[in-house]
Amino acid sequence: MDWCRYRFVSVWDLPGPPEAVYEILERADDYPRWWPQIRAVTPVDGVSSTVRVRSLLPYDLVLTVRERRRDPRAGVLEATLGGDLDGWARWTVTAHGTGSRATYEQEVEVRRRLMRLCAVPGRAVFRANHALMMRAGRRGLSAWLGGV
Repeated sequence: MDWCRYRFVSVWDLPGPPEAVYEILERADDYPRWWPQIRAVTPVDGVSSTVRVRSLLPYDLVLTVRERRRDPRAGVLEATLGGDLDGWARWTVTAHGTGSRATYEQEVEVRRRLMRLCAVPGRAVFRANHALMMRAGRRGLSAWLGGV
């Protein structure tokens, strides 16, 4: 097992229609407005941005996020990740009951030196940190949808 590799899946049931959820998720520049752990999104060009993330642990992750797939009909947004994490992330938005389900998948390898050094003893803490961030994102997006 490579202790520096992670696969995450988060499922968010949300109160808005799939089209509205997708439109919000495709505007990455707005993430800091509703997702507290996304501290900054700085566009680089038309398809990539630098993103600074910080959850409960006392360090920032800096990522280069590059659009790989944007398919509104399928409800899919996919990006490659570089920087402190190397890999990919994908949102898939579908109808669910009277609202939507947004499924977030991520496969990454940690590149940040300190996290690599702490890979074995810190793995459970890193996973918990990610779970807290995702829970806050779901709450933030649910509240944002209520105000849209």
